[in-house]
Amino acid sequence: MFTNWRIGSVNGALLAAYFIPAWALVAFNIIVAPVHGLYERPSVAVALYLSDHLQMAGMETVRAAWLLALGRLTVVAFFAIYLVLLCIPRIRRNGGSDEALGIALAIGSLISFASMVMASKVGEMAALRLHATELLLLLGAAIVVVIERPETAPKTVHTTVHKTVQETVEIAAPLGLEQAELLHNR
Repeated sequence: MFTNWRIGSVNGALLAAYFIPAWALVAFNIIVAPVHGLYERPSVAVALYLSDHLQMAGMETVRAAWLLALGRLTVVAFFAIYLVLLCIPRIRRNGGSDEALGIALAIGSLISFASMVMASKVGEMAALRLHATELLLLLGAAIVVVIERPETAPKTVHTTVHKTVQETVEIAAPLGLEQAELLHNR
């Protein structure tokens, strides 16, 4: 059953299982009540940095909170797209879902890194640990995706030619027009 699953696919699915509910809940809390949601534990470092170092107040803080929520929802959306593409075996085998995973990892890493830097600037150690852990999860998955490439399609077709009863020869012929297999031949 699991003969065509790669380590990167399983790793990405586990990351999606964590980031989709966790980041969607944080983003939903920010959307419902921007200032209150921004001052909750996962985003408190960003809120403190915005108020202390950038002197943002009022609508500027609300806009920054909505921007953070939009970024988190974008990551959630790309992880959801990745899971949908992962369910299709042909796309999973060819690594077609890795693009959505790569975008989710890049945007998520950027948000986690920025949040980690802000947490270190304001001295919020619990938020620093949270964002550093999320960043390490995302970077580890990115390394696995980069190193583990999907199987390549064969460049030649092996055909068996029977010359006599006792002699069988395998001939490697190039594929027509140097293309990989057509979709209906799989």
